[in-house]
Amino acid sequence: MDMFSRLANEGLWLILILSLLPLLASLIVGLIVSLFQALTQIQEQTLTFVPKIFATILVIMITAGWMMDTLREFSIRAFDLMLKVSVTR
Repeated sequence: MDMFSRLANEGLWLILILSLLPLLASLIVGLIVSLFQALTQIQEQTLTFVPKIFATILVIMITAGWMMDTLREFSIRAFDLMLKVSVTR
């Protein structure tokens, strides 16, 4: 049972780490655009969406290889654990 809780804990941390980079990029771009809007007194609500989407897509494109490798390694460990449990029962 300890193996499953460790795997679940690792999965939650993996979700947090993999989602951190795109969310952080979106946060930074949103902050910069909001600061620009405050300085220029442009009050367009939809202006922040396009740069945040571009930044998020760019970060995902840059880090996609690392994200997929990390997910693949986690999946291999999870399936190995499932096979190990099914063999011992």
